[in-house]
Amino acid sequence: MVSWKLSSLLLLSLRALSASAAIEVEKVQEAVAEPQTPNLNVAVAVSFPQSEIFGVKLINGHATEARLSISNKEPTPIGVTIVGGSLIEEVGGKSQIVRNLTSQRYSIEIPAGAEETVPYKFSTDVHPRALRLQLVTILRDSNKVLHTVSAYNETVTVLEAPTSFFDPQILFLYLVVLGAFGGIVYFVYNTWISSFFPQKKGRGKGGERAKRSSAGTKKVDPADQVAVVGADGPAVTSGAKAYDESWIPASHLQRPEAKRVRSGTPKTKPRP
Repeated sequence: MVSWKLSSLLLLSLRALSASAAIEVEKVQEAVAEPQTPNLNVAVAVSFPQSEIFGVKLINGHATEARLSISNKEPTPIGVTIVGGSLIEEVGGKSQIVRNLTSQRYSIEIPAGAEETVPYKFSTDVHPRALRLQLVTILRDSNKVLHTVSAYNETVTVLEAPTSFFDPQILFLYLVVLGAFGGIVYFVYNTWISSFFPQKKGRGKGGERAKRSSAGTKKVDPADQVAVVGADGPAVTSGAKAYDESWIPASHLQRPEAKRVRSGTPKTKPRP
């Protein structure tokens, strides 16, 4: 009975030791897989060629270039594997990640005592405000161990891209707005405003045109009227004489007298 109890206790202790050993192995593996804290003798400086003298400004929709100057002060070469970063906002005294930037992989080896410049480009698309930009790089030493090194951790300003009047999208928007405004104005004018203005009348029919044409004519003085006798009878013409009478014979200027013609058959006188 006693031996059975001892064997049971021994079995339980062996299981506990194996479980603790497995946990320790997992911890060691996780520690090796994850990048270690920087124990390398390196110096990293970051510059922004497109930045202004008043601070770094990130334009939404435009790529921003950061240049990492890495100086290797180790006696052995090191390698640059990854460069990434994030935008952080301070809320209530706590750091909150607003946006993680795109990470880029590299296969750059920096010899001992040398310096190498690593370009890193990223773009932003967040609400314009002041944020903290944090850039990190992961380096690999000669023993293939990864180390995380902080490259930049400063406050930057995020801005919207300036709009240009010659932007095709802005021009199309202006045309659409102007067309809609013109249509509204035309509708309002024809519906309400045009009724307040007098309408222009047409020329009308022939009688009305004759009345309007005769209304502006000058009246004829009776003294200027000239009687003309023709085959159809006497007629009266208006206006001054249109010919010179000096060269016409006087006999021709006399008006002929009209002869009376008896109607019917003549009566014969009776013979005495």
